[in-house]
Amino acid sequence: MAKRVHQPREDAEFDFILRMSGVPVLAYFTGTWPKAIEPCRAMDLVVGDIADEYTDRLTAVRTDITRCPSATKRYAITAAPSYILLKEGEAVAHGTGPMTIAEAREFLDSHL
Repeated sequence: MAKRVHQPREDAEFDFILRMSGVPVLAYFTGTWPKAIEPCRAMDLVVGDIADEYTDRLTAVRTDITRCPSATKRYAITAAPSYILLKEGEAVAHGTGPMTIAEAREFLDSHL
């Protein structure tokens, strides 16, 4: 995964990243239960590429549902992988399930 993808260890760190980001945040939520592992790994690759490609336009955050339960609840995450585009802490777009790189570009370009 790209080094540009933040991986908060707890809710406080997730919130800090949101506050400190001067650009929109792509937060994607991952899970470690058996049915979520493969789709989440696929999203790791896509988000890593997106983080590199959109480096000056967004902050990417890989959020483990079990490590950030408050963020998970706040944004009503019910599946993994799920993703939310946040501007100034407010969700402006969201989705669930793995995306291809082309789908991720389309998702971002329509909201950035």
